[in-house]
Amino acid sequence: MAQKTVTVYTDDFTGEESEEVQTHTFSLDGVNYEIDLESENYDRLFEALAPFIKSGRKVGRSKSTSRSLRQTSDGPSAEQLRAWARENDYQVSDRGRVPKSVREAYEKAH
Repeated sequence: MAQKTVTVYTDDFTGEESEEVQTHTFSLDGVNYEIDLESENYDRLFEALAPFIKSGRKVGRSKSTSRSLRQTSDGPSAEQLRAWARENDYQVSDRGRVPKSVREAYEKAH
């Protein structure tokens, strides 16, 4: 008998299924949280936290976070990716993270 495994990505905030869900982490009062969100809901989270982030102080990053930021900073900016995506008939939001599928398509094209 054959088996088929299906992975369903779900936005933790809305409970809706989506192919564009990404995992985000944040910390509050020493507790680390992880949440899977579509870009629209990530934008909502970021907008809600923005005034507090602006007023707060950075206290450092973990090694894994610093490493991942270095790796992504070598490539094109989000604005450059969005411009390329629109020129090549991809739909992207004006804000938030650029979907991984768009980044991969950009890398293949360049």
